[in-house]
Amino acid sequence: MNPLQEILQKYWGHMAFRPLQEEIIQAVLDQKDTLALLPTGGGKSICFQVPGIAREGMTIVISPLIALMEDQVAHLKKAGLRAAAITSAMTFREIDITLDNAVFGGLDFLYVSPERIQTSIFLARIEKMNVGLLVVDEAHCISTWGHDFRPSYAKIGALRSVLNKVPIIALTATATEKVR
Repeated sequence: MNPLQEILQKYWGHMAFRPLQEEIIQAVLDQKDTLALLPTGGGKSICFQVPGIAREGMTIVISPLIALMEDQVAHLKKAGLRAAAITSAMTFREIDITLDNAVFGGLDFLYVSPERIQTSIFLARIEKMNVGLLVVDEAHCISTWGHDFRPSYAKIGALRSVLNKVPIIALTATATEKVR
């Protein structure tokens, strides 16, 4: 069994990857920026969670929905991984503590909204974090043609100046050829 399959089995109990998952994961591990276009229920989360564990450093996941972040954090914690989300329901002190955990190696996965990555407290701390992977979940939200366009998604590229050697994986179930 290869190391990626071992991670898949250890944390998710699956013996094999679904179609395209392993190729997407390998592209990320090969330091390639990657767009993963898989159907709803096609296992997009595995495509960033497995390499997030396999790579050195923490994985930052940019996600648009608090409920989605909280659900994924709960699943990762249940699997024995260190995960947290920064949400609007948190106090400044709670955010500060969570970011300190991210800086000092206390997290494997940090979930944040696209709006949160533009805050001064986040920008001050990200330069101190050991980030191994940057994930853009629901990446179709970048497109101004979509009904769920989020202007903050268009500013994610600014992180490239800080995380210039970190691969990025963007995931979506819906993207036209133009959006891709």
